[in-house]
Amino acid sequence: MPDRLLNVLTDQPQTGDQLGARLGVNRVTVNTLARKLLDDGVPVTTTRQGYALAPGTPAATLVHPGGVIGQALRYQGTVQSTQDALRAWADDPAAPAPHGATLVAERQLSGRGRRGRVWSSSGGTLVFSVLLQSAPDGHPLTLPELGLMPLTAGVALHEAASAGQGGACGLKWPNDLLTPDGRKLAGILLEADLRGEEARRAVLGIGVNVSEAPEGAAHLNEFRPGLTRAAFLKAALDALDRWLAQPREAVLDAWKAASLTLGRDVQVQTARGLLSGRAEDLDAQGNLLLRARDGDLHTISAGDVQLVGRL
Repeated sequence: MPDRLLNVLTDQPQTGDQLGARLGVNRVTVNTLARKLLDDGVPVTTTRQGYALAPGTPAATLVHPGGVIGQALRYQGTVQSTQDALRAWADDPAAPAPHGATLVAERQLSGRGRRGRVWSSSGGTLVFSVLLQSAPDGHPLTLPELGLMPLTAGVALHEAASAGQGGACGLKWPNDLLTPDGRKLAGILLEADLRGEEARRAVLGIGVNVSEAPEGAAHLNEFRPGLTRAAFLKAALDALDRWLAQPREAVLDAWKAASLTLGRDVQVQTARGLLSGRAEDLDAQGNLLLRARDGDLHTISAGDVQLVGRL
């Protein structure tokens, strides 16, 4: 029942009587529902003019993406993780989430990043997940396409975040958006349900520091004051829609142009151990090519990169 109220709230106040008439309930019930939404973490404001969502809330009523990605959008207050909540939506036998469906949460209790790390959320962060069930031409996702997706998402986030700000941010291989001084702005997590050489589906999770950041990290409002979570979410979903349809070569070229990794000395923690050297390039699959100090060239498909020295 509280979700019914959430679906009609906007950032413009509506009286209890107006909302009650739309929902077929009285204004006392509207007030009860609003309190339940507040308890769930949804930023509902109550004034003499009525009930509204706080400005910039990334709710479906305030975000209107132009493409397939995000066309079906669900906003919730508190979830365990947006990844798990989106999977549950996709598995709903009555109304399963379609390709491109996006789930946004105000707060996640067990959000996760790569390698089991925790991604915390607060009122100034944006956390969302996108369901990908097929490639742009409709065929099932292949392993090479999955390998490119974190880079594609990085390019889309960089485009949405920079928006005319030049070198205000850049990309660290394979899945982080950083400021030029190396502070983290956003992270990407891709989880796939594999079936042989194909994926039944993939869930792309993204966390962005919009107006707040943990200690040592950065947020977008530092160089784009006034940017709201709703505005950034729309820009990011539109950018994802465009970049997921681009050919591999265009994605790799765009990623390289925004890179803060290539040409730098790095340390990479891989499954085989720690590798050190110069990040030279990406190969055609998006793997990192690292030239070790002994001259050997290593191809790295997965690993945690640490940039060495000052940016």
